[in-house]
Amino acid sequence: MGDSTPLSRTVHPLDDAQSILQTVFGHDQFRPSQSAVIQHVLGGEHAMVIMPTGRGKSLCFQIPALLGQGADLTIVLSPLIALMQDQVDQLLERGIDATFINSSLDREERLRRQDNLKSNRYRLLYVTPERFRKTEFEEAIHGRNIRLLAVDEAHCVSQWGHDFRPDYSRVADIRARLGNPTTIALTATATPECRLDITTQLGLQPKQIKLFHEGIDRPNLQIDVLPVMGEDEKRQAILDALTSPPFSSAEAIEGGGILYFSLIKTLSRFSDLLRKHGVEHVCYHGDLSRRERKRVQNQFMSGQIPLVLATPAFGMGVDKEDIRLVIHAETPGSIESYYQEIGRAGRDGQTSRCLWLYDQEDLMTQMQFIEWANPDAEFYDRLMFALEDHSDRCIAYGIDWLRRELQRVSPHDHRVDTALAMLDRHGVIAGPREPECFQLIGELPEQFRDNDWLSEKRQRDQKRLYAMVQFASISASERQDFLNDYFLKGKEVL
Repeated sequence: MGDSTPLSRTVHPLDDAQSILQTVFGHDQFRPSQSAVIQHVLGGEHAMVIMPTGRGKSLCFQIPALLGQGADLTIVLSPLIALMQDQVDQLLERGIDATFINSSLDREERLRRQDNLKSNRYRLLYVTPERFRKTEFEEAIHGRNIRLLAVDEAHCVSQWGHDFRPDYSRVADIRARLGNPTTIALTATATPECRLDITTQLGLQPKQIKLFHEGIDRPNLQIDVLPVMGEDEKRQAILDALTSPPFSSAEAIEGGGILYFSLIKTLSRFSDLLRKHGVEHVCYHGDLSRRERKRVQNQFMSGQIPLVLATPAFGMGVDKEDIRLVIHAETPGSIESYYQEIGRAGRDGQTSRCLWLYDQEDLMTQMQFIEWANPDAEFYDRLMFALEDHSDRCIAYGIDWLRRELQRVSPHDHRVDTALAMLDRHGVIAGPREPECFQLIGELPEQFRDNDWLSEKRQRDQKRLYAMVQFASISASERQDFLNDYFLKGKEVL
């Protein structure tokens, strides 16, 4: 499936990249670092790109993909189906032969696209890492020359990242099976610790990958923190923000707005309150069906309804340039999550407001989330007992039965899902989802019986939450320096 042969052996000078930028993408000039990244990748060198949202990260792998030979294929690992759909649609509109393969396709369409892959169709292919579990998919790309692997939203690769997914821990194995192609990892936010972990998870040494860091400063974002006490003050602050510039003027509503909540029940309660005040909006959260989530997203993206109330599940796949307002009605769990979410605002460069309503009571919710995200040794022991001695019940009644047996305190407890993901990551079970997650294929590693080892991640999560408390306590003039220190300290060293 190819090797690490530099793409530059196809003898395409950088002015060819400039020509593609103009004729295909309609831009006159590269933005800072884009041309340097492209030249680096065309030379067969690995790159990590940290670039603010809206600065054109995708061009850093899309243009090299178009400079390859006819049989060359660029594979893009992307975390969200909606994100793939949007990017591929934009590429097809520009006449670029691109596609995606994911669970949204029916079997007939999936097989058709895989047959096209075997026939050297497509210059760019978007997939999730989970797709590499499928034998038929690996057979489809077996004969292709994989010259470039792009890992989008690369913070997902890191076990310390804020969007941890177990299959992203297999990226090094995926790279090896693809012939160790040139690799580019891209994200808007990653701390020095996260960057080092990404490098390790890619199967690379720090000296093998060059960091291109464009900083995180977004001058057009007006970052406000407003201390509040209780839901009455939150409600009034939200209503004030919705009737003030830059989201709303005396004439009309400008652009779109996202109102983030940590809990679905709180989101639903505020939805009722806003409807009583005549505020039109839609709601997006994980309890909705896929069809309903798609409908809500389309209404928001089209501007039909400018305001969405959402949990953090909403946003990564949203490419709407004119979001004028992002409100956090409940405290995010980390600076990483917070900055990713406010990064959805103002992608067009126009002034946008990011308002965090800081209620100290919300910290208890995040502390509970941290506990659920970090099961202790006794929980892993009980889970293994259930999988070993009650596999028949697991298969018959599913994960819901496991949740009822192991986490009786709260129906929102996520420890079973977290623990299954970790067991999958370490090769203890066959997969994170039913029915594969009930099949034991390995032994529980000793560290999962060691509470000291398990507590390390809990302590890291607690420190990230404490950083949110620190951020809330500083003055407006100090906030950008705080964010720079948090994300950029030691940026020259992966």
